[in-house]
Amino acid sequence: QLQVVESGGDLVQPGGSLRLSCVVSGFTLNYYGIGWFRQPPGKEREGISCIGLSDGDTYYADSVKGRFTISRGDAKNTVHLQMDNLKPEDTGVYYCAPYGIAATMRCAEQTDFISWGQGTQVTVSS
Repeated sequence: QLQVVESGGDLVQPGGSLRLSCVVSGFTLNYYGIGWFRQPPGKEREGISCIGLSDGDTYYADSVKGRFTISRGDAKNTVHLQMDNLKPEDTGVYYCAPYGIAATMRCAEQTDFISWGQGTQVTVSS
């Protein structure tokens, strides 16, 4: 059974940093990549970053480009999201999800995500 676990969320002041982690387990088929999306309070869900696990191709939404960095962990099924210069508008629940086809550049559409976990809360506030 596929299991996705997000962690690393916290309360941080504007300008601060956080590092989120995502671990995917129990998936018997090879999946192409892992992505992050977030759910701000009262707003639509937003696909923010994806990475291909074999080719390392990455995607960033304009809202996070230059501030967030996605990377592959030491284990094949682990991905991190380094978030720097955080802003209040980055507040929300952050989720990660694997995708099974070469859809890194369609990250923003979020249509290829297979499953996700409970999410991790990120709050940016002074």
